[in-house]
Amino acid sequence: MARTVKGTLNIEGQEIQITNPDKPLWPEVGITKAMYLQKLAAISPFLLRYCQGRLLTTIRYPHGVQGESFYQKNAPEPLPPFVHTYVHENINYVLLNGLPELLWLGNLAALEFHPSLHLAGSDQPCEWMIDLDPTLPEEPRIMEATAIVGNVLNSLGLNSVPKTSGATGVQIIVSIPAGVTFDELRAVGQFVGQYVTEKFPKLFTIERLKKNRGDKIYFDYLQHYSGRTLAAPYTPRARKLATVSTPLTWEEVHRDVSPTEFHLLNIVERLQEKGDLLQALPPQPIENVIRHLSSQGKNASKRKG
Repeated sequence: MARTVKGTLNIEGQEIQITNPDKPLWPEVGITKAMYLQKLAAISPFLLRYCQGRLLTTIRYPHGVQGESFYQKNAPEPLPPFVHTYVHENINYVLLNGLPELLWLGNLAALEFHPSLHLAGSDQPCEWMIDLDPTLPEEPRIMEATAIVGNVLNSLGLNSVPKTSGATGVQIIVSIPAGVTFDELRAVGQFVGQYVTEKFPKLFTIERLKKNRGDKIYFDYLQHYSGRTLAAPYTPRARKLATVSTPLTWEEVHRDVSPTEFHLLNIVERLQEKGDLLQALPPQPIENVIRHLSSQGKNASKRKG
């Protein structure tokens, strides 16, 4: 429980200084810092689930979304005693493990939360994420592309959950068993990416350079590396409509929902109605696909030999 006392919040026994609670952070939709902290507290059981124990990068907007921003990888100073960190490749990352840490960062106008794809101290991915990244500022075909990739994954025996990035793209998430490696996931991603690119050449590309993509949607399977990040499920985004990265049902994908439909002003009600769609997805038998691709590679090598 939180109570406001003289510019502080008391959260789980920790005092957090709150500055400029009336500052507009998303002025176009009327969200002040105080409102933002209330929304963060409400969605925290969902957001924290996909940030806890991971290396956290935030994007801070000290003057709201219309002002300048900066990426924060190293933990900001001064560091409250309740905030734990982890050093990875000479960067002292915040570990976003609880509500006090979340609201402390919210008060610093951290408007986006981008966790690593693995836990601190581990070199194994927590899940598999395919990132569909539009080249165009507005992409009316993004849900069409999402549905195609979902169907391909289904054909491989893999159930998945799509989520809006909160910006223009979509990530498709597959829950995986322990022991799968980043290298194996990239191999499966490359296979699926090449397949959809060959089958739908006007829609997809695996071209890394944006200037060479034309109007196509980039199928990004290369993001799966240690230390890299993607927008967390349920993170707000610094867009004028205060959109939130939101897991979707496949029914919603097929009826071509817009990513702008999901934002800080309605995400709490959505979570009350639908719960966490990601948590309902059990680990998928991706090892079967990995073994199949590995045997194909070995057979191809034998034929060349």
